[in-house]
Amino acid sequence: MDAVAALQEIASLLERERASRYRAKAFRAAASVIAGLPDDVLSDPERLRAVKGIGSSTFEVIRQAQQGQVPDYLVELRGEVEPEIRSALRGRLRGDLHAHTEWSDGTTPIEAMVEAARSLGHEYLAITDHSPRLRVARGLSAERLKEQIPLVRAQSGGSLTVLAGIEVDILEDGQLDQHPELLAELDVVVASVHSKLRMDAAPMTRRMLAAVANPHVNVLGHCTGRLVEGSRGTRPPSLFDAQAVFAACAENGVAVEINSRPERQDPPDDLIAVALAEGCLFSIDSDAHAPGQLSLLDHGAQRAEAAGVPAERIVTTWGVDRLRAWARSD
Repeated sequence: MDAVAALQEIASLLERERASRYRAKAFRAAASVIAGLPDDVLSDPERLRAVKGIGSSTFEVIRQAQQGQVPDYLVELRGEVEPEIRSALRGRLRGDLHAHTEWSDGTTPIEAMVEAARSLGHEYLAITDHSPRLRVARGLSAERLKEQIPLVRAQSGGSLTVLAGIEVDILEDGQLDQHPELLAELDVVVASVHSKLRMDAAPMTRRMLAAVANPHVNVLGHCTGRLVEGSRGTRPPSLFDAQAVFAACAENGVAVEINSRPERQDPPDDLIAVALAEGCLFSIDSDAHAPGQLSLLDHGAQRAEAAGVPAERIVTTWGVDRLRAWARSD
């Protein structure tokens, strides 16, 4: 087995199960290191073990792969990590409008996310790093976002279009955390609440209504902010008038995100039903912070299918030309 491929698959499996980001990064780093090593170093165990970036676990994987074995750790992970759930709706998804890179709080460069999207057969991927107010996530200032935009678009090629986007914070007054002229330049804008999640329902409703009425917004991200499992613990959903907010989404052509992260399961099933009744569009997104998490789209597809969301109302089943026309229709 190819050692680089083994290390990368281990990293992807660790990412899919949302294991320690540092452990997954160690395997990705080791794959990058050995990809550039000369054969005489790769074939000498002592010299290989001494290379910076090769630890005891990654060294064992490399040596077993070099000996023609499937590494033990890879076999273990293949048996433990839940495989991707195949469904009719998952097969119709053509892209992903919510993904992060190391420019904010993701773990890898843009290029690694793009390569993973290509391997999944995506037709498009939007890079949507955070906006500046979310400092804990190294949100992008206007200057950094201006720098990132051409780098993102330059990754397009072959069958994959890479879209320049942002996950912009919805501020307490409903304004967006980035300059309007920069938002106008982007291909996709996901707007999400990340602060003051326990506001009273009335001001939270006003906050969200102002955001979805903004002509630059395309997707309302993880609308309740809840957490139902995982290493960060649990968090109750924000309170707001869902019927009013989703009616505004429908009126303004803003898609309600079905966030695919199992720890979010956002919106809850009852709110998906409200959004359906109000005539909303939907966007099934991974909210990936690492390449292996792009495959989490299967969870979102499974929830949407169970909720009876028609595929034609899911913008991420659309081809890239139709998607871009919708996103820039303001």
